[in-house]
Amino acid sequence: MPIDGNGIAVATVAAMLDNDSGGAAARVLAPGEVLPYGTVPVLVTDTTVYGVQRLEETLMRWGPLPKPWLVWVADAPTRPVADARFTIRALEGRLAGVARLPYLPVLRAVKGPDEALEYKDVQTAAARLRREIEGK
Repeated sequence: MPIDGNGIAVATVAAMLDNDSGGAAARVLAPGEVLPYGTVPVLVTDTTVYGVQRLEETLMRWGPLPKPWLVWVADAPTRPVADARFTIRALEGRLAGVARLPYLPVLRAVKGPDEALEYKDVQTAAARLRREIEGK
């Protein structure tokens, strides 16, 4: 369930979590689409202050749904700015967990998530992301 931001990052995170299941394990929900029963919601945003503000707005309207996981996608090869880090820390109580996806420069050069998943660093990040969210 994306919030906003880089389309390739959202599509790639969905593909990473789906792990070649054809959309059976993970998929992006359309705006207004109902969260299927028994699923683990995942929000995706980048490490910008704007992305974190949108996350905060979404969580304010979250309601009685299960706590979502956050996949926090690095938008640069540096640490997130202090304001973004502090806001995420303040929001952690409303989240099931925060999984950090490192900066993957290849995402800037690929045509889609399938092509991105051909790269070893993306495959490694995908395996780590699945383990973290699945609690293994």
